[in-house]
Amino acid sequence: MKHLLLACAALIAAPLSAQTVAITGGKVVIGDGSAPIEKGIVIVTNGRVVAAGAAIAIPAGAARIDATGKWVTPGIVAGFTRMGLVGVDAVDPSNDTEARNSPFNVSLDIAPAINPDVSAVAVNRAAGVTRAIVSPDAGNAIFGGQGAVMDTGADFDPVTKSRAFQFMEFGETGARLAGGSRPALIAAFKTALAEAKDASVGVFHEDAMLKRPDALALVPILNGTMKLFVHVESAADILIVLGLKKSYPTLSLVLVGATEGWRVAPQIAAAKVPVMASALNDLPDSFEQIAATQSNVGRMKAAGVEVGIGMINDNEARQAQLSMQYAGNLVALTKVPGATGLSWGDAFAAISSVPASIVGLGGEIGSLKAGRRADIVLWDGDPLEVTSAVVKVWIDGVEQPLSTRQTRLRDRYLQPGAGPLPDAYKH
Repeated sequence: MKHLLLACAALIAAPLSAQTVAITGGKVVIGDGSAPIEKGIVIVTNGRVVAAGAAIAIPAGAARIDATGKWVTPGIVAGFTRMGLVGVDAVDPSNDTEARNSPFNVSLDIAPAINPDVSAVAVNRAAGVTRAIVSPDAGNAIFGGQGAVMDTGADFDPVTKSRAFQFMEFGETGARLAGGSRPALIAAFKTALAEAKDASVGVFHEDAMLKRPDALALVPILNGTMKLFVHVESAADILIVLGLKKSYPTLSLVLVGATEGWRVAPQIAAAKVPVMASALNDLPDSFEQIAATQSNVGRMKAAGVEVGIGMINDNEARQAQLSMQYAGNLVALTKVPGATGLSWGDAFAAISSVPASIVGLGGEIGSLKAGRRADIVLWDGDPLEVTSAVVKVWIDGVEQPLSTRQTRLRDRYLQPGAGPLPDAYKH
C-alpha cells in the first residue's frame, strides 16, 4: 500500500506555484457569470491567480502552457455534497454521513470524517470538481451537525474550511425527526435557540433539550457568525423558514433543495437568502415537491435570488460531477418555449463562484479573479457539454493526477493476454 501511495504521488506534476506560469490561447471562463473570453490568458504565481482575461501582459520569464483550442475555467465547486463521507452505503463502518445513535447533533463536526481515499473523490477530481461543500445528514434530530468545505486533491489534507455551516432538516423530514409534525419542528427549533441564548451567557438547565456542547455549538448560529443550511422543499415551508428569519434577524440562512422555490421567489429575494437548489427536479418525488419544474432555478434567478446548484438526495456522496451536466441543461432550457433557464455564464457561475460565495469563500475559490486560489481546469471543449473531457486539473496550483480506480481497472483488463492477469498493484 505504501508503494502504491508513493506511485500515485509521483504522478503529481510540479506545482504552478514553483514559478510564474501563463496559460495562453484558450477560451477563458472567469466564473463570475461573464461570457467566455476568446484567446484569453491566465497568470498564476505562488498558487494564486494573478490575472485572467484578454490582452494581459505576460511577465518576463513566465513559463507558458499553450491552451489553444481548449477551455480554461476555475475548478468546479460542488454546491451540496456528502463527498468523502461514504465508502459503501450499506456498510455502516464506511458511512459517516449521520450519527443516528449519538446523544449529540449540533456539535458534531464532519471535517475529521472526510476521507480523501474514498474513490468518489478521485472520480470527481478527474471530472473537474476541485472543491466540494460537504454536509452531514440529520440522524435523530433536526440538526445534523457542522459541515465543511474540502478540496479533491490527491493528498491527505482535504479540509479547506471546517465548521463552515450547520445543517438542519425542515419540511417533511424535519417534522418526522422532531416528533411527527411541523408544529413540533418549530417548537424544537425555537427551544434550541432559546437554550443557545442562555448558553451564550453561561446559563444551562438540567432539563434542557440540548446537551451542553450542542447548546454552545448553536451560539454561532444564533448570532449569525455561522451559516445555517436548511433543507426545505415546499413553498409553504420556505415561507415558514423565511418567517423564522424575521423572528431571529441575525440568522444567516441558506435554503437547500427548494424545489418549489420559484413559487415564492420574490419573498426569497426580498429576504436576501441564497439557495443551493436541486437543478432539475421536475417530478413530485414527495408531497412537498408537487410543483417541481426544471424552470425552478431560472425563475428564482430571474427574481433576483442568488442560486447555486446542489445535489441533496441526488447521489450526493458520489455524483457531484453531474453538476456540469445540470448546468448545461439549464442553458438548454433557454431554448425551450415556455421554460426558463440560465445564460451560459450564469449557469457556470452556479457551479463555481456562486456556491463559493454562499459558503463564505468567494474571495478564495470559485473564480479566476485575481487573488483566488489557482484551482484551474483545462477542458477539450465546452465544460457544460457531456461530450467534453478534462485535460488537466490544478488545485492550489498543483497539477493533479486524473487516474481513478475505474481507469486503472480499465487499463488492467483492456487487452488481457494469455497467462496470469496483470497485477492489481505492485508490492
